[in-house]
Amino acid sequence: MTDSRRLVDTLGRVHNNLRISVTDRCNIRCFYCMPNENVQFKPRAEILTFEEIVRFTRVAASLGVDKVRLTGGEPLVRADLCDLVSELAAIPGIRDIAMTTNGVLLADHVVALKQAGLKRLNISLDGLREETFERISRRQGLDRVLEGIFAAQRIGFERIRLNAVAIRGITEDEIVPLGEFARQHNLELRFIEFMPLDAENNWCDDQVLSGSEIRDTLENEFGPLRLSERTDLSQPATDYRFEDGRGVIGFINPVTQPFCGSCNRLRITAEGKIRNCLFSIAEWDAREVMRSGGSDEQLVELLQDCILAKKPGHGIDSPDFIRPERAMYQIGG
Repeated sequence: MTDSRRLVDTLGRVHNNLRISVTDRCNIRCFYCMPNENVQFKPRAEILTFEEIVRFTRVAASLGVDKVRLTGGEPLVRADLCDLVSELAAIPGIRDIAMTTNGVLLADHVVALKQAGLKRLNISLDGLREETFERISRRQGLDRVLEGIFAAQRIGFERIRLNAVAIRGITEDEIVPLGEFARQHNLELRFIEFMPLDAENNWCDDQVLSGSEIRDTLENEFGPLRLSERTDLSQPATDYRFEDGRGVIGFINPVTQPFCGSCNRLRITAEGKIRNCLFSIAEWDAREVMRSGGSDEQLVELLQDCILAKKPGHGIDSPDFIRPERAMYQIGG
């Protein structure tokens, strides 16, 4: 594949990782992602069909995209999601399909997802106490999330990561229990700094529980963490191993340690808007191209224009930072 047929931005970053939001709907209401009540979801007619998602992904694969992650909202609230996974897995060039889920519905679908071709799972688990779960998600369901994790392990998913959003004043007491849980069950655990993408606009710097603080807490309890070899330079997490060899801990620190220089990701929202950054304030309308009879080559041009417009970084740490108008659930995690 020539460089002219790859998604390369002006800084030479090659984009091969596509995040696909399949819905903006969700069955819980985590405050760092969406409002608690009166959520304005997109009408179903505006959401991309599976046929449109597959077409877009096929075009992206022709430009070097080989990794896909399904997100939401909560992807498992979309009916027949396994059918989409099967179709995506059949696209030439796509070698890895993953999904980020809150885990509430996972146990009901995990067998079919694996059979359809899903390779990896990221499951949100911000704490192990029901009180913490309900304070963040504003719904019940921790027991179902844990059921989903164990069900995925039983049927042979080998790459299961737990995502824990770290929020000062709420999750400090969950750090050590989560670390022990991951060690006990041989799971990868990643702590993610709280980002300014909450729908109710309550985020502030004071709520950011930094990765370095979490690392100190874990080392005080479990002993030294040893830096793991970085086999994928574009991955957002910095991974460590416990000195006794039991478990992997990753830190995704977009606020205190931005990793934009190696970013290889692009996104398409549930209604078909392409974004070159989670914090982008610009979007490119793929749905309009597809529904107006546009060609695949027009989608190629749209993707290339989007990537060429990518900025060096998200700018959270800059005084010129402009917060996106859309919240996490409207963008895709």
